[in-house]
Amino acid sequence: MTEKKKQRNTADLLVECLEEEGVHYIFGIPGEENLAVMNALEHSKIEFITVRHEQGAAFMADIYGRLTGEAGVCMATLGPGATNLITGVADADSDGAPLVAISGQVSTDKMHITAHQYLDLRAMFEPITRRAYTVVRPDTIAEITRLAFKYAEREKPGATFIDLPVNIGLMPVSDEERPLHHKCIRPETALESSIDAAAELISYARTPVILAGSGVIRSKSAQKLTAFAEKLKLPVINTMMAKGAVPFDNPYSLWTVGIPMADYQTKVLENASLVICVGYDIIEYAPNKWHRSNADIIHIDTLPADINKTYQPEVEVVGDITDSLDRIMHKAARLLEPNYALTVRKKMVAEHEQYRHDASFPMKPQKVLIDAREVMGPDDIVITDVGANKVWAARHYNCYKPNTCIISNGFATMGLAVPGAIAANLVHPDRKVLAITGDAGFMMNCQEFETAHRLGSRFVTLIFNDRSYGLIKWKQEMHYGHPCYVDFTNPDFVKLAESMGAVGYRITKAEDLLPTLKKAFTLDKPVIIDCPVDYGENMKLTAHLEELEETL
Repeated sequence: MTEKKKQRNTADLLVECLEEEGVHYIFGIPGEENLAVMNALEHSKIEFITVRHEQGAAFMADIYGRLTGEAGVCMATLGPGATNLITGVADADSDGAPLVAISGQVSTDKMHITAHQYLDLRAMFEPITRRAYTVVRPDTIAEITRLAFKYAEREKPGATFIDLPVNIGLMPVSDEERPLHHKCIRPETALESSIDAAAELISYARTPVILAGSGVIRSKSAQKLTAFAEKLKLPVINTMMAKGAVPFDNPYSLWTVGIPMADYQTKVLENASLVICVGYDIIEYAPNKWHRSNADIIHIDTLPADINKTYQPEVEVVGDITDSLDRIMHKAARLLEPNYALTVRKKMVAEHEQYRHDASFPMKPQKVLIDAREVMGPDDIVITDVGANKVWAARHYNCYKPNTCIISNGFATMGLAVPGAIAANLVHPDRKVLAITGDAGFMMNCQEFETAHRLGSRFVTLIFNDRSYGLIKWKQEMHYGHPCYVDFTNPDFVKLAESMGAVGYRITKAEDLLPTLKKAFTLDKPVIIDCPVDYGENMKLTAHLEELEETL
């Protein structure tokens, strides 16, 4: 007896559309209301990666998108499954990472009444995405999927959301319904008049400085920015999400701005007569934190400047960033070295290096990060969690290349590092991947170590262990002189690692960290390193930066 051919349904066509978009992985958890999609995926070339919590799935898609420039995809069922995606989706949207989230939903005949697990998911996701769609007809799925990827991957990228009711997913689609083709549109070139105006301002500025943002990384303009800075003798400060835009050992690199206190970089920006913002997004580092003088601003990006009363550029160069930098570079001319900025750089380097041989224990965060930099190659990837560890990593983990230190500084979300490292290892299995996290952030998604073990992932997690919410304790000490409600206990991280199929190490003296990191990266398993840190350095840094405010 001949087996009857299965009728294609909306779920099948959705998966065909995802294949057309070039999707390799979907991170998520199966549920009743996405059973039809799961069935279609089983016969697809797309790999579905089953995670242990939907937030982990969203974070994996988030980091996948940041590292590849292509939308990471996460999936959940309706109700609580979908709401668990929200934090990771919001993080991707704020950080400019392309992401498409897909959820199941009750059938359309129940959406107007009180129904089990029903929420208006489209309304919930609209404020945290570029576009949110509910599929109500099978013949719209191809257009909706193409729209979701178009808006997720445009400049500036972000998150989008597709809500698929269970009955629509099961409805048949005709043979004529096919995916729409994936198309890439390059940014336009900037007007010649804006190029001329920018070149003139740069040529005659007394103390110009470049503020490089995450758009430099997304547009792959880092090499051109380095050449631009070298030819025109311009110091470069990068935001946290633009680390590596110019190699940290370049003589014009002034490293990273954005920690909560005024630092060396802030003083250079305050001393500037012209700030050249390249790929800068105000969500990364608010203009009122650095634009405190009467400095002119040049905005160089693929999109016009956002409206902000402290960010009003004299010139906007809107177009392909690499092309704009190249054209300005050939029209502008500068002969003098930026001596003030170079003097500040010498002080920064000297301060950084004084911790290289520090043997105190618990370890100073500066020394931990110097050891981490020692073991990581120029192309290797660090994923930092959010907390005091992020502040120290931003300040003391220096980068040679773009996308080698991933920091969430738009939404600034705890719990990112471990799922992010899983995604980074999938994208770049040939590189070392190091997750740097506090003990608080680690515990928020440590369950994904089971996912890592199941996938055969190879990465190292370095826990800054201080048994508290260290960044909040730091803020409390700054504002009120004492902390409260921030301390906790931890499990045995070595035993936890072993129970999850990973390898665990505990650091008991400073000189053991570097060889332990080196050994960890030789293993074919995920590794957890429990490293006690001395966050007494937090308030010492606060006092030091207050002194800088007066002396620089």
